[in-house]
Amino acid sequence: MKLDVIKLDGGKAGSIDLDEALFGLEPRADILHRVVRWQRARAQAGTHSTLGKSDVSYSTKKIYRQKGTGGARHGSKKAPIFRHGGVYKGPQPRSHAHDLPKKFRALGLRHALSAKAKAGELVILEAAALAEAKTGSLAKVARELGWKRALIIDGATVDENFALAARNLDGVDVLPTIGANVYDILKRDTLVITKAGVEALEARLGKGDLK
Repeated sequence: MKLDVIKLDGGKAGSIDLDEALFGLEPRADILHRVVRWQRARAQAGTHSTLGKSDVSYSTKKIYRQKGTGGARHGSKKAPIFRHGGVYKGPQPRSHAHDLPKKFRALGLRHALSAKAKAGELVILEAAALAEAKTGSLAKVARELGWKRALIIDGATVDENFALAARNLDGVDVLPTIGANVYDILKRDTLVITKAGVEALEARLGKGDLK
């Protein structure tokens, strides 16, 4: 598929042929959902913790005699049924991460790119570089180009001035190609990829026959 290439000033810089294996697939919600779940599970801290019966700080003295009270038998106020007692089978620190094949993750990235292309939310930029690291200048560019919530993917490295200018710009994120991921692509309204980024993505994802 062919798409126009623009400059930061909004002018045209020719066109580019995009690989159909990356940008021309029919997006599948089930694939995108599985990859996003895998990403968010890996990002979850898993630091939730509760105190069990053996962890709470209480006397171990038997609270009343075993028989003759007319009530149920109890040996400790640490039991879960008592106020300030331990929690029965409560959450403990653990990792929420689960496995997902590398090929499937690559397939998810292809479908995310294709979803943006099909929705008309894909922009190809000639280069993401600034002479000076000024947030105001980049904010003006983003405003004129209509980038309210945009993800900009550059090549192997990101221009330092551009990254510094975008750092304090609300709604605009900049990533090198290696950082491109399904979740960040889908949560932004506009996906901007530089020509160097397109070449790097094609090299990273290849031209396999995964559909």
